[in-house]
Parts: sequence; structure tokens; C-alpha cells
Amino acid sequence: MRLLFSQMLRRLRRQDIDPHQRLHKALNDFRNPEAEPLGLCRRLVAALRPEDGDLVACRERYESMLVCLENDADLLAAFRQHLTHFVTSRRALSFLTDSGILPGTGFFSEWWHILGSRLLPEVPDERRLIDSLHLIFDRRDDWEWLEAIPAELSQRFWGLLTLPEMAQDIGQRGFIQQVLDAVLLLAHRVSGLGVESELMRASPNPDLDVPRFIALSTEAQAFVDAFRAGLEGQDAAFDDGSQLLVIVDQCQDTLTRIRKRALTVGTSLRLSYFLTRCEQSLQRITELTDILTARLRGVPKNERISGWGAFARAAFLAENRRLSLRRYWQQLSGVLAVRVTENAAQSGEHYICEDAADYRKMWRAAASAGVIIALMAFLKIQAGTLGAPLLIEAFLFSMIYGLGFVLIYLLDFTVATKQPAMTAQTLASLLGDLKPTRSAELERITDVAAAVSRSQLAAIGGNVMVALPVALLVGFVLTQLMAAPVIDVHKADHLLADLDPLSWAVPHAAIAGFYLFLSGLINGYFDNQAAYANIGQRIGRLRWLQLLLGKQQAARVGCYVGDHLGGIMGNFLFGCMLGSTGVIGKMLGLPLDIRHIAFASANVGYAVTGYEFQLAWQAILLAMLGVALIGLTNLAVSFALALRMALRARQIEFAHWGPLLAAVWQRFRRQPRSFFMPPRGATGPADDPPS
Repeated sequence: MRLLFSQMLRRLRRQDIDPHQRLHKALNDFRNPEAEPLGLCRRLVAALRPEDGDLVACRERYESMLVCLENDADLLAAFRQHLTHFVTSRRALSFLTDSGILPGTGFFSEWWHILGSRLLPEVPDERRLIDSLHLIFDRRDDWEWLEAIPAELSQRFWGLLTLPEMAQDIGQRGFIQQVLDAVLLLAHRVSGLGVESELMRASPNPDLDVPRFIALSTEAQAFVDAFRAGLEGQDAAFDDGSQLLVIVDQCQDTLTRIRKRALTVGTSLRLSYFLTRCEQSLQRITELTDILTARLRGVPKNERISGWGAFARAAFLAENRRLSLRRYWQQLSGVLAVRVTENAAQSGEHYICEDAADYRKMWRAAASAGVIIALMAFLKIQAGTLGAPLLIEAFLFSMIYGLGFVLIYLLDFTVATKQPAMTAQTLASLLGDLKPTRSAELERITDVAAAVSRSQLAAIGGNVMVALPVALLVGFVLTQLMAAPVIDVHKADHLLADLDPLSWAVPHAAIAGFYLFLSGLINGYFDNQAAYANIGQRIGRLRWLQLLLGKQQAARVGCYVGDHLGGIMGNFLFGCMLGSTGVIGKMLGLPLDIRHIAFASANVGYAVTGYEFQLAWQAILLAMLGVALIGLTNLAVSFALALRMALRARQIEFAHWGPLLAAVWQRFRRQPRSFFMPPRGATGPADDPPS
């Protein structure tokens, strides 16, 4: 209530004063040589800040500020004097070394630190530049309008603030000393991180890489000493930083090779965090060194201004978003995502039918899975009639689904809805290199889209067209053997109600689609862990397993588990999620449940047997419509989430959906058969598709 009242009061005050008048008043306050720079900056930013999200008016006021400064030499001199004093009178080391760089506290510690700072704000120290900036840009969404300011306007602003030559300004010399300290601190940080045991364990050549990180600290000290000697007017010449940047490049090359090797041997959250923090620190060393030595290297003035402006802008934006939990999660979500999605992309290639042989194998694998799915659906229905306590019921459902999916996986059968989360990764890897002007690249992705379409249809057809008749057969045979319906009419009505298109069927299918997406991530995560922690070799070395099976057989078992751990855990935990959601919904009193196309089709068969094959065709048609909507929702949700995750993991901002969709549509008009059937006469070797 208090916050709402203060917002209303601010709006009333703003209505009384024209925004441009407030801007001119804030600028004129800079003419007072006795004014406090921090207060002046706060009032200026408040005058520039957009009202009600009006970014256009904000840009106009920003440009108006530049025009005023450009046309009034006295105002510009006073403005420059106050800002110079503001920057040079504060400790800037933490701003230079930490803004936009992952903190050294670690993932979870920083998460709690951000949360604690949001609940109980920290006490700012106005002697620190980083805290003073938080006082000036004191709203969490200030980064939005700062980011909306065009780059050319930012360059004009920094051009106006070109400071006197450093030899004539003692205050600026102090700031340059802080920049040198920042370079040295960053170099020591990278040297320390670079020789961490976990990072060196992942290094392909530790004997070559460790000296590089040690040399970085030594070279940074030499650069800083030489630069300071030049500042003091000693005979020593300024160091242009070229040798330091060579060492930086060598360290970056080492980190790149470690990242590539991690795709094979696996990674951990700690290792990925180290790599990202090292890379960010190396980038900051490069930026600060370039800024310090730009004049010595003969860089034109406008380029020097552009370099400093780009650095300051990025640092300001990063610092304003430092306490954003959402931003921090987005920054960290890609730390492990590349490894996780890389595995899924490799699996996704096996789900794509390139030729007739692949197509037939997909049908066989999906049809075989349909038999098991029908049996799983029957067991789940029967477990629901036991009247067991809710936790026991959740356990039974989870085991039926989880162990059933693992069996399907181990037998190399295919569950249709597992495909989109995998094939999305393959498409994402192609989209990253797509140039819409290159017809060959568009044609390649169109080929993959058509192959994905026919593969998915084959898998769905195999699952549904077998699960439904097998369910009819199981229900009929058991009814004849027991001389009574195994599914009563009441249960049949319940099964049909769950498939009603106007019920919760579609939202529940979306939940299952989300679980399908999660299962793909779980698959990649455990494959990564198996590689990183040498799970297969460690299982093979278990003494009791060697005594039971012998060393060779134990090694084979360990190798098999290591190679298939991701698939086993992904399928088992996917089954547990499916089995427990409905029970959790009952416990919480919420309409939570799942719907899966393959099990929905089997339930139609069991509902028909419950009515002793006397169910009206209209009811069957309505149920099949529900099955179709469930399948569409399963596929759409899992594919969309997986594609978004894969694009983010690869840092791809794909903006060419129009040309891509147009190319797919043209292919569909010319060759509709390719989206449903493999090309005629196409043959080739293919592996059995995994589940």
C-alpha cells in the first residue's frame, strides 16, 4: 500500500513538471561548483529515466541532453569536472574487476547472496564506485532504458567527456593506477584458477598449460611496472601490452581446448563455472589493456572513445542486473547446457529416418514398444484398483512406468514422444550455421525437417496402431479367461472422461510434454556424469561384482552401464514423474495429472473392452480426437522447450524463421510425400533407433 501511494505521488509530481524542464534543471545544477557529484548524477538519471516505459521519449531526452552540452561550453566544462571528480574520487577496483564477471563465491552461494540482498538490502559505501552507481541507477529495471539508448548516442556522450591529457590531471592518474591494479588482480585471479586441480584434470596437456597461467601473472606484473614507470616520467618506455595479450591468447586457447575435451570426458558444474569465470576475466584483461595502451598504439581518438564507451556500457548494464535472480539463472543455465544438449543432439540423429531402411526399423521399434506400452497401461489400471495408500500408489505407478520405459530402452524400441526433445537438438545445431541467402543450407534443413516429420509419424503410428489393438486383445482374452470383464463400466467411463478434448486432457498432456523435455536433459546430464566420473570403469572395479562375475564380465557390465546410464536414468525418472504426478495432485487437491498419447490410445482399447465392445462409435471418435490432441500437445511442448534450450545453450539468436518456414512450405507443396514416406529408392545403413 505504501509503495502504491509513493508511485501515485511520483506520478502527480511528474505531471506538474514537464520532463524536459526537469532535465534542463538537472543539467543546470551542474554549474554549481560546490554541488555534490553523486546527488547531481542521481537527479540527472531521474530526469532521463522513462515514464511508464516510454523508451522513445527517454531517447529524445537523452539526445536533448547531448545537444545542450554540445551547445554550451561552460555547462560542458562544469559537467565534465563533476563527473571526473565523481569517478576519480572513488575506489573503482571492484567495478573494474567484478562487473559482468561471475563471482568467486560459487553458484549456490551467490544465489543465496542475491536472494538475501533482495530481502535485506546491503548498506552502500559511497567511497566505492560500484556502490555509488547502484545509488544512481537505483531501480532494478534501469538496464532496460540504458540498453535502449542507441550506440551512436552513447559514443557522443563519451566523446563529450574526453578528459585532459593524463600528464596534466593528477586525479585521472589515480584512476589509471586503479585500472593497472585491476589488470594485475585479474591476472593473479586467472593464474590461481588456471592451476586448480579440477581444471588441470580436464586439461589435455597440463605440463604445457600450467606454465601459461603462471606466466600470465608474471607478464602482467612486468606490464604494470613498466606502465607505472612511464607515468612517473622515468626513462623506461611505456609497455604497449602486446606480450601480455599474447599470454592472454594462449590461456584462452587452453580454456577452449579444455571445453572441447569436456564434451568427450564430461564436465561438472564447478569446472564449467571455473572455465566461464576464467574466460570472462581474460576478456576483461584484454579490454582494460586495450584501453590503457590505445594512445600508445596510435589508435584514432574516435576508436579510443568507442572502446571505452563499449566497456563502460556493458559494465553498467551488468552491474544494474547483478541482483536479478532471473538474470543470474539465465547466465548460469548455459554452463552445463552445452554438454547436456550435445549428447541429446547425438542421440537425436538416430531418431531421424533418412532412408527406407531407417523408416522400416523405426516402424518395427515403435510397434514393439506399443506391445509393452499396452501391458504397462493395463498394469497401471489394475494398480489403481487396489485402493492402496497414496504414497504406495505413487510408488507402484512410478515403478510400472519407470521400469517399463527402461525395458523399452534396453530392447532398443522407441517411444514416439521421446523423439522431439532429441531431434530439436539436431535442428538447433544446424540452425546455428544457417544463412538464409544460401539455398543449399536452407535445403539441408528442409531435408532434415521432412525426415523428422516422417520419423515422428512412423513412431506415433507404430506406438498407437499396436498399443490399441493389443489393449483390445489383452482385455478380451482376460475377460474370457476370468468369465468377467477385467475393466468394469465405471472404470471405462473414467478412462473415456480422461480423454475428453474439453476436459483437462490437453493441459495434462502439456505437463507430460514438459516431463519429456526434462527427460532429455536428465539423459544428457547422466551421460555427462558417466563420462566425467568414469562411472563405467568404477563399476567394473567393484570387488563384489568381480567375485560374482569375474573381472572380464564385470568390466563389460561396467562399460555397458557407463554407455547407457543416461538412457536408463532418463527413462526411469521420466516414468517416475509420470507415475507420481496424479497422486501428488490428489494430495495437494490440485488438478495435476499427465496424458501421454501412447497410453491414451491403449486406454481407448481397454475402455472398449469394459463396455464389452458395445461402445458407441461417437464415443470412440471423441476419444480418438482426444488422443490426437494429447499427442499434438506432447510433441509441441517438448519440441518447443528442447529447441529453445538448445538454441540458448549454443548462444544462437535465430531470426530467420520466415525464410525457413517458407522453404519448408515450398517443399511440402512440391514433395508432400517426403514428409510422410522416405524417398523412393533411398537406401543406407542405419542403427536401430534408441528410445
